[in-house]
Amino acid sequence: MNQPARQRRRTKAATIADVAELAGVSPMTVSRVVNEEPGVRPETRDKVIAALAALDYLPQPAARRTGELDPIRIGMVFNHANVGYLTDFMIGLLNKASLRHVQLDVQRCELREDEEATVQAMIAGGIHGLILPPPFCDSEPLLKKLAEHGVLAVAVSSGRPSDSAHAIGIDDQRAAYEMTRHLLSLGHQRLGFILGDKQQHCSERRLAGFRSALRDAGLDPATASVVAQGDFSYRSGLDAAEALLAAPQRPTAIFASNDDMAAATVAIAHRMGLDLPGDLAVVGFDDAPLATTIWPELTTVRQPITAMAGAAVELLVRHLRARRNGEPLPREHVLMPFELVRRQSDAAPRSRPRLGAVA
Repeated sequence: MNQPARQRRRTKAATIADVAELAGVSPMTVSRVVNEEPGVRPETRDKVIAALAALDYLPQPAARRTGELDPIRIGMVFNHANVGYLTDFMIGLLNKASLRHVQLDVQRCELREDEEATVQAMIAGGIHGLILPPPFCDSEPLLKKLAEHGVLAVAVSSGRPSDSAHAIGIDDQRAAYEMTRHLLSLGHQRLGFILGDKQQHCSERRLAGFRSALRDAGLDPATASVVAQGDFSYRSGLDAAEALLAAPQRPTAIFASNDDMAAATVAIAHRMGLDLPGDLAVVGFDDAPLATTIWPELTTVRQPITAMAGAAVELLVRHLRARRNGEPLPREHVLMPFELVRRQSDAAPRSRPRLGAVA
């Protein structure tokens, strides 16, 4: 890039031409990305988004006419055992925030220990809205405090959205139901299930979907399945998998409530000398990056984590602008699509397990 162009950006606001030059694309492509039009390749879109953020580009002049250049500060609190989920979530959050010129205030805090104090400080600091990923999406005390202060909130991935906040997620019960039906269709009749954090509503929804699929297939969940408690962490998955595989009648398939716990199950199965997926099928939930970095790669439920985070920013911006214009919008609970992604970790059972067999 030539010196005059660099100097120009130091003295005045960047233009579409500046962004196009930095990204190595045409101004038309930049315009399409800014306006979220289809037909732009993902890698090209990523280059443009990076250039927009680097140059602090502000769209002109339509945004000024509608007051869209007024600063918006959105907060996000996190303390998630599932690193893969948080990574994908942050990508969606940052990408959308850069496009909408939103200032982000991201704070780590402990659930129920300092969550209210952390959020109180964020409110005092001037945030206009708050995004609550798991586990904070299900914290009733936190949601109540935000409502009392008139702070708009979006709960992401809550299995049971609160009436006091906007919500974005998937149908966890239906997703778990479809994955369980998939395992049953392969011929598995004895299934294990690893439950997630008991404090998160999505955990109970996924267990409900699992049991509903068994009942619809004419099986009694009490005799056709065995359940172990986890908390969405890899460590808890190790303990849960050991318990399931030590059961008097070992399951031929294990459905873990997230990919971290599914990966832990794979590790325990390898340690026991089991062949996957012949001796044991393992499936997960989320389609986090970890799902494709282990062997065998995980069959899993893909929830659009990055898209949900971006949609949460978009929803907050829309409602905050409507509030500023004196036209508040109705509360929204948005369901996004999920997908069953089949890879190498599931197959028909090779043989039925013997009572008492653990290897």
